[in-house]
Amino acid sequence: MSCVIGNRKVAVIGAGCVGSSIAFALALRDAAQEIVLIDVDREKCRGEALDIRQCLPGAGTAEVYAGDYRDCADCDLMIVTAGRNRNPGESRLDMAGENVRIMRTVADSVSRYYTSGCLLIISNPVDILTFKFDEWMGLSDGAVFGSGCVLDTSRFLCCAADYLGTDAGEISGYLVGEHGESQVPVWSRVTVGGILIEEYCRKAGLPWNSDIREAIAFKTRTMGTEIIRAKGKTHYGIAACVCQIAEAVLRQRPVILPVTSTLTGEYGCRKAALSVPSLVGPAGVQQRICEKWTAEEYRGFSEAAEKMKGILRRL
Repeated sequence: MSCVIGNRKVAVIGAGCVGSSIAFALALRDAAQEIVLIDVDREKCRGEALDIRQCLPGAGTAEVYAGDYRDCADCDLMIVTAGRNRNPGESRLDMAGENVRIMRTVADSVSRYYTSGCLLIISNPVDILTFKFDEWMGLSDGAVFGSGCVLDTSRFLCCAADYLGTDAGEISGYLVGEHGESQVPVWSRVTVGGILIEEYCRKAGLPWNSDIREAIAFKTRTMGTEIIRAKGKTHYGIAACVCQIAEAVLRQRPVILPVTSTLTGEYGCRKAALSVPSLVGPAGVQQRICEKWTAEEYRGFSEAAEKMKGILRRL
């Protein structure tokens, strides 16, 4: 797989709310020089591309257009958002069977024209679809990866900041495991201004115990459901997170993010895709970072791994 960045060309496969929001955010951030939107609904896709182009004078320089799978050739990054959306009352895993079938068609179409670059899976359930897409494409380790717990982590930092009464930018931490019900906050690694959160709360005179941690974790875990119940879908948050991932790939500025990829023994897990802290760069997941967690955090991660393997077996 080539790791040489050429024209910073990106294909966004799926021009629904999530895909078009991602393309819009990438264009405004000037993260890519060329953005092609691909969708089975060609007329809608053309309209989305035209709409995004209207915002660019004075805001960005990207070439944005509607295309087809032939345009996946020579891409540096392909972002896959195809699939149906989660309905109110559904979990992400409820969409597994239907979206696996849709994604198989996408993978076959991408494979026909693939020449280089990495693939970022956004569609849900992202851990299941990332594993299957990786299996179908047969590329080098890490070339197919998913957004995983990056959005969950953003929500987590906001929820923690609300409790602490500080800016989310002052907090460092992440979630691992499933992008879903079995996500695991790695509390042992959370810091506020470089200070472990437990110590920070003690010095600030704030209560800190298991009930407070669970309340923050619950609010994080259910945030997507709350947004869907209120407005029908989520798309702004993931668009911003994808920009962060895309810039690491396109601008050759590797960053450590909790993305999902097929594990090869890290944290005792194989044959499943889960989020772990990973070095993301031009080749996709370039390294998975192995850290020391608490026994409880390991246990939560192992339970998430077994859950994903069970779903894959049923599929």
